[in-house]
Amino acid sequence: MSIAPPEQIKNTGLPDETERAADLADVRRKARSVLVVERVAVLLAPAASVAGLYCVAGFLRIPQTMPDWLHAVVEVGSLGAVVWLGRRGLKQYIPPSQMEVDRRIEQVSGLRNRPLGSMMDRSSGVGSEILWSAYQERLLKSLGPLRSGWPELSRLNKNRFLPVVVLALVGTGVWAGSHAPGRLTAAFIPGIDDPDVPLPHVEAWITPPPYALSAPVFLADGAAHVPAVPEGSVLVSTVTGTQSRPHLNGGFSHETMQALGQHSWRIQAELDQSGSFVVGSRGRTLASWQLTVTPDALPQVAWGPNPGGEKGGRRTRLPYDAHHAYGLASLVAEIRLAHPGLLTKSRVLTVPISLKGRPISAKGVAGPDLSDDPWAGEEVSATLVATSVSKKVARSRIVTFRLGSRTFKSPVAKAVLDLRRRLALGDERRHAAAEDLAAIGETPGPIDENTGTFLNLTSIVALLDNRDVEDGDARNEAVGRLWDLALDIEDQLRGGKQSAQASIDVRAAQEAVSGQLRHMREDNAHGAEDQAELKRRMDALRAAIDRKMQALAEQAIRDGTAIPDLPGLTKSGDRAFQKLMERLQGDAAEGHEDGAMDKLQQLEDSIEKMRNATPQDMAQLAQQMMAQQKLKEQAESLGDLVKQQSSLLDHAQARLDREQRRRDQSAASQPSLEDSDLGAMSTSELLRKLGLVPPDGAGGPPQQPESEAQPPAAQEPARPPDADKNDRAAADADQKRSDGAAQHALMRATEELGSEFKELSGKEVPAFGEAGKAMKDARHALAADNDPDAVKAETAALKALQQGRSQMRKALQGKGGGSGSTSFLPSFGEGSSQGKDGKSGSGDEENGDPGEGQSGDGQNADRDPLGRSTGEGADTNPNAGDRLPEKMSRERAQAIEEELRRRDSDRTRPKEELDYLDRLLKSF
Repeated sequence: MSIAPPEQIKNTGLPDETERAADLADVRRKARSVLVVERVAVLLAPAASVAGLYCVAGFLRIPQTMPDWLHAVVEVGSLGAVVWLGRRGLKQYIPPSQMEVDRRIEQVSGLRNRPLGSMMDRSSGVGSEILWSAYQERLLKSLGPLRSGWPELSRLNKNRFLPVVVLALVGTGVWAGSHAPGRLTAAFIPGIDDPDVPLPHVEAWITPPPYALSAPVFLADGAAHVPAVPEGSVLVSTVTGTQSRPHLNGGFSHETMQALGQHSWRIQAELDQSGSFVVGSRGRTLASWQLTVTPDALPQVAWGPNPGGEKGGRRTRLPYDAHHAYGLASLVAEIRLAHPGLLTKSRVLTVPISLKGRPISAKGVAGPDLSDDPWAGEEVSATLVATSVSKKVARSRIVTFRLGSRTFKSPVAKAVLDLRRRLALGDERRHAAAEDLAAIGETPGPIDENTGTFLNLTSIVALLDNRDVEDGDARNEAVGRLWDLALDIEDQLRGGKQSAQASIDVRAAQEAVSGQLRHMREDNAHGAEDQAELKRRMDALRAAIDRKMQALAEQAIRDGTAIPDLPGLTKSGDRAFQKLMERLQGDAAEGHEDGAMDKLQQLEDSIEKMRNATPQDMAQLAQQMMAQQKLKEQAESLGDLVKQQSSLLDHAQARLDREQRRRDQSAASQPSLEDSDLGAMSTSELLRKLGLVPPDGAGGPPQQPESEAQPPAAQEPARPPDADKNDRAAADADQKRSDGAAQHALMRATEELGSEFKELSGKEVPAFGEAGKAMKDARHALAADNDPDAVKAETAALKALQQGRSQMRKALQGKGGGSGSTSFLPSFGEGSSQGKDGKSGSGDEENGDPGEGQSGDGQNADRDPLGRSTGEGADTNPNAGDRLPEKMSRERAQAIEEELRRRDSDRTRPKEELDYLDRLLKSF
C-alpha cells in the first residue's frame, strides 16, 4: 500500500460522511497553522528578546533621557538588530509536512494506531476495490472528535534568555502603571516627552495694534473666557523649559519663532481670524485658548454737499465726511476728466486732504487751489479715498463737478490759457500749438511791449517745435511755462511792469515757502537747518511782498487815486503780513503742521488778492483802515465814558454808605464788627481784616481802649461831633454839585458818540439812548439831594453803556467789520478771521472790534456794570481782585478804616506804627 493524498480519499456521497471529511480537512489546516506558529516563534525568539529589552528600557525611561539624536541612534540600532535576527531565523524555517500535521492531530485528539495515517494509504490494486472503500469508510467513522490544539510554548525553552526578558517586560510595565503607554510611545518616537516630564512654562499675551485704544490681554493658563481682540493684534508667547522647538497651531499669519536661550523660545503671530491658539512641544499640548478676533471694518467715506469750484473764486470745494473706528491715516481725492478726448492721455489728479492727526471722524471742506492745473474750469469726476490707520482702504461714490479757476481780464492771457488747455488735453498738436502761440506773440499788446514776456513766448514756441524733445516732456514743460506767461500778461494789465515783476517775485517766494513746509511735514524735518531754511525763504517772501505793496502804492500815486497816508498804509500791510508769517513760522517750528498749512492757505489767499489789487483797491483799503481807526477811537471813547460813569457811581455809593454808617453808629453805643470791638483790636489785626500785611512794628498784643490806656492828662481834647458832621455834609454837597455837572457832560458825550457811530456805520445804537435817559435821571436826583435814586439811575446808565458796547460790536460784525469789500491784508482779530467760505477779512490785531473780549449780555447775571464779579468772599482772598464786595463787606472795611484813622490821630503811639498808618491812609 502507498499513502494517498487527502483529496484522493473517496466518500460515498452520504451526508454524514461528507461532513466528517470536511471537519477533517478543517482540523488539518488549523493544526498546520499551530505548527507554523511554533516553528516561527522559536526562530524569532532572539529578535523578540532584543525588542523586549528595548521596551524594558522604554518603561525605565532610559531612551527618553538621552539627547534626541542619541535616542534615534539607539532606536535605529535596536531595530536593525531585530530585523537582522528575525531574517536569519526565518531563513531556517521548514514548513510542516502532512504527516507531521496528522501526527499532531492524533496526539492532541488521543487517537491510537494512527488512524489518520491509515486513511492516507492507497490500494495496491490487488483485490476488490469495493472492499478497500469499505475499509476507509469504517476508519473515518471510527475517528471521533478531532482537535488541532494550541501552540506549545515549551518549545521556546530552547532560548534561555527569552523568559527573563518576558519577566522583565511584565515587571517594568506594571511598575510604570498608567504612564506605561506614554513612556512606550516616547521610547519609540524621538523628540516626544513622556507624561513624567514636567510641562514647560508658557506665558502668552495679546498686544493690540498701535491704532487700537485697548489694553494688552494676558492669557492666563486655563482661562475659560478671553476678551475679544481687534484684528491685527499680535499674539506673543514664551515657552521656557522645553528641549526642542515648540510649535503653534491655529492657522495664524506672519508666524515667527525666535530662540531666546537653550531651552527658551518666543512665538509671535498676527491674529486675523478667530480660532484656537494651541502651543505644543515634543508631542504634548502645553497650552490652548479659544480666541475671538473682531474684524476691522473698512472706513466710511462720503462726499459732502455741493462739491466743486467756488463761485467767482479760484479754489475748489471738496466737502468730505469720513469715519473709522481706529482713526484715519490719510484722505485723498482722485480726480479724472469726466469727458476725456480720444487723444487725451490717461491721468489721475490726486489731491491730498489735510487731517489733524489721525482722527476717528473727519468732516469738513477742503479748499485746494487747483486753478493752475490744466483741468481748471473743466468738468471732472472725483472720488474720495480714505485709508485707515489699519491700512484698510475705502472709496466713496463718484461725483461730477467743475474745478475752480482764476478770472483773467486780459484777452491775450485768455488766448494763452485756451491754447494751454488744448495742449494739455491732447486736443492740439505740438506744431499747431507753436504756430498759434507765435501768432499771439505778433499781436500788439503786452507781449510786443515787454521784451522779457516776448522772449518767454518765443522759447516756448521753440520748445514745441523741437522734435528732439519727447512729446510728453515737451507738453508738460510748455503747459507750466504757458501758465506763468498768462499770469505775467494779466499782472501787466492790472498794475504795470513794475507791479508784474513784483508779482513774479512773490509767486516764486511763495512756492519756495510752500515747498519747504511740505518737506518739513512729509519728512518730519524740524531740525535747526530746516528751520533756518524756512526763515530764509520767509524773509525772501516778506521782502517780495514789501516790493509788491510799494509798487501798488507808487502806481496809486501816479494814477492820482491814493490818499495822503499811503506810506502808513504800506507799513500796516507789511505789519499784517509779517505777523501772519511769524505765526506760520512758529507753528512750523513747534511741529504744528496743520496750523502752518492753514496759515499758508490764508497767506496764499491774501497774496492772490494783493496780486489782483489795483490802485483803486489800495485807495479803498486806505479808506477802510481810516474807518477802522475811527472805530477804534470810538471804542476808546466809550471806555472813558464807562470809567467816568463808574466814578460817579462810586461817589454816590460812598455817600450812601457814610450815611448808613452814621445811622448805625448812632444806634449803637460802641462800634462793633460782627460782635467784635474794633477798639479792642490791635493794629495788625485791623490790617489783616483789610487784607493787608502789617509791618513788623505793627504787631504785638491788642491795644487797650484809649480811655483805659492813656491817663486823663495825656488825652487831647476831642472835637465836637457836630463839627465833623457839618464838615462832611458840606463836602458831600459840593461833591453832588460837581457830580451833577459831570453827569451832564457825560450825557452830551454819549449823545455825540452815538451820532458819530451812526454816521460812520449807518446804524444806531439803542442802548446809547437809554444811557442818556438814565444819566438825565441821575442828574435830576443829584440836584434833588436824592442819592438812592442817583445810584439807581447811574447803575442803569452803566448797564446801558455796556449794552451799547455789545451792540456796536454786533453792528460791525454784521457789516463785515466796517471794511466794506474784502481786503487783501491778512486778518487776526476774532471777529475777522477766516470764515467757512475761506475768505479773510481786513485789519490786523491792532484794529480789532470795539469791545472785543467783553462778556456777552447773557454772561452778566452776577456782575456789576463794569463786568466785575459781585458776591461776598473772604477778605483776604488773593484771587478775588475782580470781585466787588457786598454791602456788608463794604461796611466792615469802612468801619476798620475809621478805626485806623482814629489811631493815626493818636500821636502817643509808636513812631513806626504812626508812619506806617500815614502811608497806608494816603491811598484812601
